[in-house]
Amino acid sequence: MPQAQTSALWVRITRRSNRPKPVVSISAVRTGSGKSQTTRRVALILREMGYKVAAIRHPMPYGNLVAQEVQRYASYDDLDEYQCTIEEREEYEPHIDSGVIIYAGVDYEKIIRKAEAEADIILWDGGNNDFPFYVPDLQIVVADPHRTGHESTYYPGETNVRMADVFVINKVDTADAENVIKLRENLRKLNPNAIQIEAASPLFVDDPDAIQGKRVLVIEDGPTLTHGEMAYGAGYIAARRFGAKEIVDPRPFAVRSIAATYAKYPKTGPICQPWATVMRRQKTSKRQSTPQMLIWSSSAHRSTFARDEDHEAASAQDENCRKSVSRPCSTCDEKIGRK
Repeated sequence: MPQAQTSALWVRITRRSNRPKPVVSISAVRTGSGKSQTTRRVALILREMGYKVAAIRHPMPYGNLVAQEVQRYASYDDLDEYQCTIEEREEYEPHIDSGVIIYAGVDYEKIIRKAEAEADIILWDGGNNDFPFYVPDLQIVVADPHRTGHESTYYPGETNVRMADVFVINKVDTADAENVIKLRENLRKLNPNAIQIEAASPLFVDDPDAIQGKRVLVIEDGPTLTHGEMAYGAGYIAARRFGAKEIVDPRPFAVRSIAATYAKYPKTGPICQPWATVMRRQKTSKRQSTPQMLIWSSSAHRSTFARDEDHEAASAQDENCRKSVSRPCSTCDEKIGRK
């Protein structure tokens, strides 16, 4: 974002705010649009301007809700203390790596009071396409041109659109130009006063050469494909971009819960469920369906890959992986060739 535009938005924030600390919210039209990366980018910009930022995350608590009333994360030790799930760690770890404190929990009145005590600016880091829990001083809404038309046909995504101060039209580097233009027009009709910003969502993989010429199984981010209704995600695009010989379609070999998921979400394309599930179901598939390469797509970390011969060895550690962090446990890191 140009410096002049950034300064203008900051003036808008400070003029609006009548609370101890201003709130900037990041929400979206649909889940999987790119809220997390946008939140981290906004946090970086504000920190470069000299402000201390605290992010408050849309709730993802499990278990004892009384004990999880107010959660503060500033280190990986905090993740262990609160016994975070993989889903929570995937969202919290990048903030911690960037030096941003994250709050979450159950009582959002107490949470914001704690955050206000140590930060200059509060960032609302939204979940799915829900609207913010706090009235923001600046509301940024992320829209996905891979799903043009959803901005006026889904709740509460359309609510976010109508409340937005700024639209970030994300993924313009992978979407069709016609869809980007149509999305801009639709957003302007629904909310003509909001600023529109286009953004790229670049893809990274650990070893692009390892994908070239291989038969690839793509493991995508679950929510983006299920209630987000995408047929594919970043993993599928990465496989095509980096020259996969073939993208193996797992749907004919799906069993039990995976088969039920495909039936429930029929728009899902030739991709598979989160990778730990694939490891668990590996032995039920026919050998000829086994790919030479596995691409695991994650919204928080770079896409990674595992070779065919590593699958069976890694599956023995599946239980530990699912109890561990959003990337595999250290034993599995070695088994699938990750450092």
